[in-house]
Amino acid sequence: MHTDAYAHLPDLRDRLTPADQSAVRATPETLALWDQRAREQGLTDDWRLSDQRLEDTRRALLGDFNPPRDLWVFGYGSLMWDPGIHFAEVRRADLPGHGRRFSYRTIMGRGTPDCPALTLSLEPAAACCSGLAFRIAADQADAESALLWRREMLRDGYRPALLPVATPQGEVTALVFASNHAHPDYVGAMSLVDEARIIASACGVIGSNRDYLVQVAAQLDRLGIADAYIRELQALVDTITDA
Repeated sequence: MHTDAYAHLPDLRDRLTPADQSAVRATPETLALWDQRAREQGLTDDWRLSDQRLEDTRRALLGDFNPPRDLWVFGYGSLMWDPGIHFAEVRRADLPGHGRRFSYRTIMGRGTPDCPALTLSLEPAAACCSGLAFRIAADQADAESALLWRREMLRDGYRPALLPVATPQGEVTALVFASNHAHPDYVGAMSLVDEARIIASACGVIGSNRDYLVQVAAQLDRLGIADAYIRELQALVDTITDA
């Protein structure tokens, strides 16, 4: 095992938010802040899954980590620059049969109930989705996956699965958060123009929807990943905001 987490991707060393500086590391304190913000927006206590439900769903997929074992996590959106977890290794990774799409509405973070934002999810696709794979070391996998699960599964917006992903150093099985098509906040296929209009205008307590898109595009460029969908969408958003 590599002692340097960035051995395969040294250029990312200063391009990922450290876990202890992440605003989306879902500690109890962060979760309490999110609950407070939800109440201020007029949301009821069931705006998210209960702590027990979150833990039950995590255990159902990942088990109890006894004996301890490494866990790989696939990142394709904000995880690519702000994973919010302590990891022992990061690699380039390709997930076959999927593509990133702005197909999920969010009223938290970069949106509000009056002006929801769009966030990325994974949709079935003929090609593959290129991103990053993070390895959480065995002695941290249980605790770190619990924090990650709170972040990603808070509103049950994804369907998590353990899927094979290809990396230059070999195939690994990774935790993947793909679209939950049954969720009420799932918006499905929209035109690029409609997506661009939403992304150009939405903004929330942690920043604008446009900035989210810009950060995704910048990290893909840094990794040498060509994503025609993201490139075209960013061009449309730039046209709208610069008009």
